[in-house]
Amino acid sequence: MSTKKIALVTGGSRGLGKDMAINLAKRGLNVVITYNSNAKAALETVELIEKEGGNGIAIQLDARNIKSFVGFKNSLTEELQSKFNTSSIHYLINNAGFGHEGSVANTTEEAFDDLMNVHFKGVYFLTQTLLDTLADGGGIINISSGLARFSLPGYSAYASMKGAIEVYTRYLAKELGARKIKANTVAPGAINTDFNKDRFEQAPQVVDIIASLTALGRVGESEDIGSIVAFLCTEDAAWINGQRIEASGGMFV
Repeated sequence: MSTKKIALVTGGSRGLGKDMAINLAKRGLNVVITYNSNAKAALETVELIEKEGGNGIAIQLDARNIKSFVGFKNSLTEELQSKFNTSSIHYLINNAGFGHEGSVANTTEEAFDDLMNVHFKGVYFLTQTLLDTLADGGGIINISSGLARFSLPGYSAYASMKGAIEVYTRYLAKELGARKIKANTVAPGAINTDFNKDRFEQAPQVVDIIASLTALGRVGESEDIGSIVAFLCTEDAAWINGQRIEASGGMFV
């Protein structure tokens, strides 16, 4: 059995999740990542994990399909047994997601439901499904957004899901404390990843505007977030629990 701890990162094949996975490997963890449809990108991320000295596994998961979660858990357990001779993970990072922009007046029920299924309902029930796979003394990191603290027109539905995640995280910390499992939220500000790529390319002035609203004077990059998530998966962060950690460079402080 490997003595390394194991972290599961949903949506770990690209963007912030990819950087989280690489940083976790740098910290000495083995990493399981999930991907929705891009198996090639997932395998490339596994290669990067292994270049950093970790062992990696990629498993397909549709984070909006709650009925598939038991099957995913079975696949996860099989892979863990096969590669690491264990049936447990130590850290669950609920990162999978997508962006959405739409005013209160224009957001459709379909768009709202899609956001809820991935960003809140999916997180809630995937976590529930994996509770007995998560080792005592481990941790859960849920990804929120700076938009749950400050308000920008066009993000009401997306930000509402992230606000719900922050409340959910505090309840996880409370209910799982008896098992010494910690639960925290990391809330990125505006980050220059494929999540925001189209918006930034269509309106490059937005980057300058965001930088001007940020105390450190720039837009965030993936590596600004991955290292924080990895830190929370170490003993150095053992006394951090039930907290919201915003990583936005001081946006709207």
